[in-house]
Amino acid sequence: NYYGAEIASLNLSNLYEKFQAGEVPSYLGSNRDYNVDLIPKFIMACGNLTKMLLHTKVTRYLEFKSIGGSFVYKGGKILKVPATPEEALRSPLMGLFEKRRFRKFLIYIDQYDKDKPETHEKKDLTTMTMRQLYTSFGLQSDTHEFISHAMCLQIDDVHLDKPALPTVQELQTYCYSLARYGTSPYIYPMYGLGGLPEGFSRLCAIHGGTFMLNRDVDEILTDESGVAYGIKSGNAMAKAKIVIGDPSYFPKDKVRPTGQIVRCICFLNHPIPNTNDSESVQIIIPGPQVGRKNDIFVCSVSSAHNVSARGVYIAIVSTKLEQDK
Repeated sequence: NYYGAEIASLNLSNLYEKFQAGEVPSYLGSNRDYNVDLIPKFIMACGNLTKMLLHTKVTRYLEFKSIGGSFVYKGGKILKVPATPEEALRSPLMGLFEKRRFRKFLIYIDQYDKDKPETHEKKDLTTMTMRQLYTSFGLQSDTHEFISHAMCLQIDDVHLDKPALPTVQELQTYCYSLARYGTSPYIYPMYGLGGLPEGFSRLCAIHGGTFMLNRDVDEILTDESGVAYGIKSGNAMAKAKIVIGDPSYFPKDKVRPTGQIVRCICFLNHPIPNTNDSESVQIIIPGPQVGRKNDIFVCSVSSAHNVSARGVYIAIVSTKLEQDK
């Protein structure tokens, strides 16, 4: 009965009902002030999702605001990911000489173009691994971890021994996004991520499409070869060239699980400590810092993005499950 299904942004009453958490505490304020993401995601300002939103013109129904800061956990402390050259020079993330090497590395990344060999400096990133690229600039292992996890947004260390080109392109996207807004590379829609499917539904209606909320899908129709060509709901049937859907709509033998995510939604009456009292932040905790393979992500938003009552901060902690339970 709301847009977005499993990736919806819910008000308080829908949220507590979904998780069977009992009565909504009165101290959280008005129900209508909340839009809590079930699956949080900050959007890279120059990433593919932003390009898609602009290309489809769904942005006419959405308003975005930049995220206040990006932080990384290192050595028991939460440290800001530098957003300007001046911040990089003051940052405790690296020593003085390491900062110089880091700067030289970023200059190389900024000017690199896979279609212009003169920018490659005799480095073939289709065969050279990311670990070898870091080492070629003399960067220390701590810096490898910081760049890969806090800037390239890799969730584990598998990429280090793979060709460097895809990771370098992700780092370029991060740097271009950061240059666009200055505080962080991330943007986030006002009123939560639930605005994305709602915006597409409006665009769909303009072009003659139909959205049906609160409607069961009784059967996915397939031909003899197993290819889906439509859906059945009650006595109604719809046919299409392609059927796209949430895994819950399809038979189990058509679904291939790739992992499980564990999340915790926290309501706070203060900003997260050591984040410069930012109204919105992302904190990345690299897995190796806390004895894990996969990173832990903390997304924090507040009334600044119209997702909570004034004075209430929403922090959502997410990571990939590494055990059976």
